Amino acid sequence: MRDVNAESQSVTPPAPGSTAARLAVPAGIMAAVAGAFAYVAAVDPNQPGHYPVCPLYRLTGIYCPGCGGLRSAHSFIHGDLLAALQDNALAVVGYLGFAVLWTVWVVRAARGRRLRIELGPVHLWTLGTLLLVFTVVRNLPFGGWLHP
Repeated sequence: MRDVNAESQSVTPPAPGSTAARLAVPAGIMAAVAGAFAYVAAVDPNQPGHYPVCPLYRLTGIYCPGCGGLRSAHSFIHGDLLAALQDNALAVVGYLGFAVLWTVWVVRAARGRRLRIELGPVHLWTLGTLLLVFTVVRNLPFGGWLHP
């Protein structure tokens, strides 16, 4: 009777290869992200002419969910969390979310397990609703504190 529930439990098989091979992809992703953040840290988005203007903002005057993201990243890298939140609060949440997800990925890879992210319809609708509400609120008069 011991093995009755053995098939109902899903166990992720260990990923093949050495630890270095399993950590190569997460390390490459982190190198790319670190390079992008280093560039944004070195080239100030607050100075005109370095980065293009958001096309949606240029054409309509409406702030998209990403507007202020580069300025937010620049402030975040330089340790000014308040300015980063003011430029784009959702981007700061994204930076922190990426850091947590990447850390979980590295720990699982080091242990020989794969990272499986299964987003169902509820998760995707929630994320879409969050982006929509953030976009609408930051463009309304009372949402001026969310303007970049």
